[in-house]
Amino acid sequence: MTLRLFISRDAAAIAVGAEEVTAAIRAAAARQNVAVEIVRTGSRGLYWLEPMVEASTPGGRVAYGPVAPRDAEDLLGALIGGGFHALRLGPTEEIPWLKRQTRLTFARCGLVDPRSLDDYRAHAGAKGLERALALGPAAIVEEVAQSGLRGRGGAGFPTGVKWRTAAQIEAPQKYIVCNADEGDSGTFADRMIMEGDPFVLIEGMVIASIAVGATKGYVYIRSEYPHAAAAMEAAIAAARRSGLLGSRIAGSSFAFDMEVRVGAGAYVCGEETSLLDSLEGKRGQVRVKPPLPAHKGLFGRPTVINNVLSFASVPIILDRGGAFYRDFGMGSSRGTMPIQLAGNIKHGGLFETAFGITLGELVEDIGSGTRSGRPVRAVQVGGPLGAYFPRTLFDTPFDYEAFAARDGLIGHGGVVVFDDTVDMAKQARFAMEFCAFESCGKCTPCRVGSTRGMEVIDRIVRGENRAANTALLEDLCNTMKFGSLCALGGFTPYPVMSALNYFPEDFGAPSRLQAAE
Repeated sequence: MTLRLFISRDAAAIAVGAEEVTAAIRAAAARQNVAVEIVRTGSRGLYWLEPMVEASTPGGRVAYGPVAPRDAEDLLGALIGGGFHALRLGPTEEIPWLKRQTRLTFARCGLVDPRSLDDYRAHAGAKGLERALALGPAAIVEEVAQSGLRGRGGAGFPTGVKWRTAAQIEAPQKYIVCNADEGDSGTFADRMIMEGDPFVLIEGMVIASIAVGATKGYVYIRSEYPHAAAAMEAAIAAARRSGLLGSRIAGSSFAFDMEVRVGAGAYVCGEETSLLDSLEGKRGQVRVKPPLPAHKGLFGRPTVINNVLSFASVPIILDRGGAFYRDFGMGSSRGTMPIQLAGNIKHGGLFETAFGITLGELVEDIGSGTRSGRPVRAVQVGGPLGAYFPRTLFDTPFDYEAFAARDGLIGHGGVVVFDDTVDMAKQARFAMEFCAFESCGKCTPCRVGSTRGMEVIDRIVRGENRAANTALLEDLCNTMKFGSLCALGGFTPYPVMSALNYFPEDFGAPSRLQAAE
């Protein structure tokens, strides 16, 4: 009898010792003369339990974690002898943190071997493509539009509208580009998909190519993601061998091929037009719009650009139908959102759920509060350019419009938690510093405004003519917000003004409570 184990090859699991645990278990098996098959999967996203080892049993998988190399000998003995061990977490699917989720996009992550197309197919993979081929281009676009899917990269633009625009344009060449330049702090969902279920991204891009008439695609991955790049390269090669890519996709008349391109580390290349410049071999700089990429994008041709989570959501929409996907969520925020909990949080990781859960539920219930045990003071949602929300706003539903109504943004779904030791004036200054460092330099509000912003914040903190400098900072933020070419300069005011408004005492002003008294 062979003992079948599952251990993540996800970069975060590797960072905390997954490779060493795997080697230790193999060595222990050799010493104990036990036949062991180890399947390297993606992560389930319960990062405080990594490295997590799952064992296949007649009743399903049973999880153990976090496992250290020193645990290998005892763990192996326990698995052979009946399964009891101090690190036993129980049936994986019954772990409360995982059981509470609604996993649509991440349904296979941590479950399948990401290098095996057969495993992908065995877990309902490629069914969306089968239906897409039966429907045809126009019906695919309408199905995606009906689903209510909005861009998961941050802008939240309706995916169906973008695809319809590109489909209606006649051109000898069209492109599909996946933005995998996941540069926001506290975000890792794109990486998890590419490392744990890369075929779902390929399938989503193939469906998009059929919908709009594109024949070539690119996945633009940040250089800091070598494991993701390797996983995507392996999956693309397997897809070519099986006929999912090439001159006759799945035996149809449609042709599409794709390749990986690795960026050089510029945050601004997460902006779609800067990304296109980088793909063309140029310095990444923001383009003036119009023309939109759907009209004139990569190499001047019509181009559909979506992020990883957007493309990865498409296969289930085509498989189960747009109406099925639209049933999840609230308002105009439909479907599920893979929310990434990070920072000073006890239970950090990926939590996929329908739109509508409140910020407070995410931080205090799902995330179990701070890792330090101190009170939560601020939560930044939407990356380094997201607003800081105090506890008084914890009733905000996780929804595009609800956050916008409170001068925030959900961005790529990153949630970073800070306890009561954080200095919010320093956080505000960091936003300006980050913008100055990462600016492409093309527009004045971003290039100059961010540097002046650091100087003004420094003067406020030093107590120099505080009222006048605070008014100047507000005016500067207004100029950056409405005058910048892209979201880098346009969104930098969100963390600055939220810190200033909700935490004035860190800037030397009376707190709201003191002001009320």
